[in-house]
Amino acid sequence: MQSLIRLAVSLIGLSTLLPPLAAAATAEEWRSRSIYQVITDRFALPSGAGIDPSACNPAQAKFCGGNWQSIIQNLDYIQGMGFTAIWISPVNQNIPGPTAYGDPYHGYWIADISQLNDRFGTADDLQQLSDEVHRRNMYLMVDVVVNNVASTTIPPDYSQYLFKDPSYYHPYCQVDYNDQTSAQLCWLGDNKVTLPDVDTENPTVVSTYNQWVSQFVQDFAIDGLRIDAAKHVRADFWGPFCDAAGVFCIGEVFGDDIDLAASYQGPTTLDSILNFPQYSALKDAFAIPGPGNMSSLVDQFSLARKKFTDVGVLGNFLENQDLPRWTSFSVDIQSMFNAMAFSFMTDGIPILYYGQEQRFSGAGDPLNREPLWTSQYSQGDAYKFITLLNEVRNYLNGTGDWIHQPAQIISYTDETLFLAKGYVITVLTNIGSPPKNISASMIGTGFSASQVMIDIITCQQVIVGSQGSIYIDYTKGGHASILIPEYYLRGSSMCTAVQRASYQGLTPQQSVASAASSVRMGWWSSRSATALLVGAITSLAIATL
Repeated sequence: MQSLIRLAVSLIGLSTLLPPLAAAATAEEWRSRSIYQVITDRFALPSGAGIDPSACNPAQAKFCGGNWQSIIQNLDYIQGMGFTAIWISPVNQNIPGPTAYGDPYHGYWIADISQLNDRFGTADDLQQLSDEVHRRNMYLMVDVVVNNVASTTIPPDYSQYLFKDPSYYHPYCQVDYNDQTSAQLCWLGDNKVTLPDVDTENPTVVSTYNQWVSQFVQDFAIDGLRIDAAKHVRADFWGPFCDAAGVFCIGEVFGDDIDLAASYQGPTTLDSILNFPQYSALKDAFAIPGPGNMSSLVDQFSLARKKFTDVGVLGNFLENQDLPRWTSFSVDIQSMFNAMAFSFMTDGIPILYYGQEQRFSGAGDPLNREPLWTSQYSQGDAYKFITLLNEVRNYLNGTGDWIHQPAQIISYTDETLFLAKGYVITVLTNIGSPPKNISASMIGTGFSASQVMIDIITCQQVIVGSQGSIYIDYTKGGHASILIPEYYLRGSSMCTAVQRASYQGLTPQQSVASAASSVRMGWWSSRSATALLVGAITSLAIATL
C-alpha cells in the first residue's frame, strides 16, 4: 500500500518546489463567487500556433488546439463579464485517441490521474494559469474524475493506469441507471469506450486517492474541485477525499432525483452539488416553447430548502458540457435572460458554461462543445446582460450581508414570479420578448409608499405605491427586473449610462409608475425588511391594461 501511495505522490512532480499560491478556499468563501466553465480545448487557440481557426468542427469530436496558455491569454474576456472564478476541464492524462467517439479532447477519459495531460501543456503552464487567476483575485476550480478510468477494450490494459492491478476495480458489469447500487459498482460507457469502475471501497484505493488529491491541490494552488460522476461513488467516500483536498468540493449528481442529490451534500460527503433539479424546473418555467410551468419551479424551490443542507452553495446553471444549449430548445432571448436572472439572484453559486454568452446552440454532446473563437469574442446582448448580472451580484456581496439572506419566492402566477433576497426583489416572467398589453403587480412588499426603486436591468425608476405595491409593465416585452432601493445604489456606478439599457431597446430614464414623478427617498426600516423576507404578500395580479 505504501509503495503505491508514494508512487501516486511522486508522479505529480514538483511537489516540493511549488508552494501553494493561495490559501485553501472553503465553501463559505465560494458562496459569493460566480463561475465561468471552460472546456480547455475549445475556449481559445494559443497565439502564434498557426492553427486554422475554421478547422474545428464539434461534430467530428477532434482535438482543436486550446490549452492552458490560451486560457491565460484570454482571461480578460472572462473577467470582463465580472466572473470571480473559472472552472476548467480535467487536467489529467487521458487515453490516446482517436476512439469510436472521437478524440479525448474534453479530458474526461482518464488514463493515469497522477500525470498531467500534455495535450494542454506542462506543469509550468498549469502553474502559470493558477498564478494568473489568483493575481486577478479569482479562484481556480479544476474538474477531476475519480470514479473511473477509460478504455477502448474490455478487459482494459491496466498498466496504463495509476491502479495497475485488476483487483483495484469493480468487476465488469453493465450499469443499470435505475439502480443506485448498480450505478456505483458497474462500468459506465459501452463496448466502444468503456469506463472501468475504480473500487473506491478498497482501503488502498481510498488512501492513495486521498494522498494524491492533497498533493495535487497543493502543487497547483487549486481553490476548488468539481467532481465528475459523483453519484457513481458512495457518498461517504467524498468526505475524507475532500478533507484531504482541503478545498471546496462540488459534485455532479446528474438527474432530477432531489433526494439522491441532497444525500450528497453534508458534513460527511460533498460541500455542494450541481443543482440539476433546479435546472429542470427552470426549463419547465421559462423555456419558449415550453410548458410555462412556474409551479414546477416554485415546488422545486420549496422542496430544495427542506432537503439540502445549504442551498447557498449549490451550483446554479442553465447549460453544461452534457446538456443541450439553452438556445437549442428555447428560441426567445428573454426566456434565457429571465432564467439567468433567477440563477444569479437566488441562493447558490451561478455557473455559466462557456459560449452561452454568445448564444451558442449546440443540441447536446458533441455539438455543445463549440470552439469559442468563432464568435470573435464579441460582446453582444447576452455578454452585456451577464456582465450586468455579475456587476449587481458583486456589488451586493461587497456592500453588506446580502449573500446570507435567504431567498424567498413571495408570490407567483402562471406568467410571473417575484423573488426576494435581502432588500432586492427580482421580478421574472415567461411571456417572452414580444410586447404584451399586460403587467405584473403586487402589494404588501414591506417597502413604504413612495420608496424609489431602481430596476437595474432597464435603469428605470419604480416608485412603490400605497400598501407597498409594485407594478411592472410588459408593453415593451417580458424583460426581467431587479429592483433595488435607490438608497443602496448611491455611490455605485450602476445605472448611470444609457448603454446599460440599450440592449433592451428601452429609455433608461422612463419611470414605470410615473414618468413625471420626482425622486423622493423612502427609508428602508428593519420592519420593512422583515416583512419582505417573510413574504408578506396579500395579492399579485396580471392586470390587463
